[in-house]
Order: sequence, then C-alpha cells, then structure tokens
Amino acid sequence: MFHDGSLRGCKPLSERPGDEEGRTVNSLYAVVNPLPQWRSNIAAHHTVPNITITRRQNVLALFQDHAEKALLAGASPKGMEQAFAATLQISPSMWSQIKASRPIGDKLARQFETLCAKPIGWLDETQRGVSPSPGEAAFLELALAAWRATNSAGRKALRAHLKAIAVSSKPG
Repeated sequence: MFHDGSLRGCKPLSERPGDEEGRTVNSLYAVVNPLPQWRSNIAAHHTVPNITITRRQNVLALFQDHAEKALLAGASPKGMEQAFAATLQISPSMWSQIKASRPIGDKLARQFETLCAKPIGWLDETQRGVSPSPGEAAFLELALAAWRATNSAGRKALRAHLKAIAVSSKPG
C-alpha cells in the first residue's frame, strides 16, 4: 500500500477475468514504472549536452597525443598508461576508471587542463581535431560501405535519416 492507503494500479481479484483460482498476484509495475513509451519521447525532445562523454573523449585524445609523442621519442608502449596517469597526477587505477566510466568532475578537469597545458574549459568543448574512437571508426566504415552499396535514392534516404537524428539530438 502507498502512504495514502490506496493500491493504485491493482484490481480486486473479483474484477479480474479468468482469475477463478483466487491467486493474489498484484503488480505495481505500472505505478512504479508508468508509461515506458514516454522514454522515447523524452529522449527525442529533451537532450542535454553530455559533458561526461565530451570530457572522456577529450582526455582520451590527450592520452593518444601523449602516447604518440612518447612512442616517437622511443619510449616502450609498456607502462604508457601509468606514465600518463602520473602526468595527470592521478593513480593508474583512477585513470583506468576514467577510461571506463568514471565521470571527470570540474576540479579534476581543470587539473588535467593545467597539467596538459590546455586552456581552462578545453575538456568541456568538443574538439574537432580529435581522431575517431574505434567505435566511431567502425561506424564510419559501415556508413561508407552503405553509401557505396546503394543507389541515388538510397543515399538520399541515408542522408535524410542521419540529418533527422542529428537535428533531434541538438540542444535547444
């Protein structure tokens, strides 16, 4: 029961067709998780720039830049991530968590920017010169294959579909 004494979403057993056995199986799923179809509408109309993803992509780009410079200087690939964590003045464990899913807070973002000689706020903005991630590269390869495999009408439909997604994900 809820704090007001009601059993919202539950019907008495006598009102349920086909429930002659008298089982008492009541589900509050509809009350706890009302109208799952709203999720798609909310996602389509309420998008917020995800600073967590932007910061992670940018710090991974910093790592890629660091690794490329170190390899060109003759450094061994082994221990590269630990060295980068030391550059950022964090533990290797924290670096591993950041790469996986740990959000980068404001204080840590400013620390990374300072230690990597980037302007304040650099991690918060999408960087255009960043190389695509493996997932992005796989998508680009797939999109290129689809583009090349279809005719003019298919290309037009593909372009329209991608534009619709891009427009619906823009803030404001």
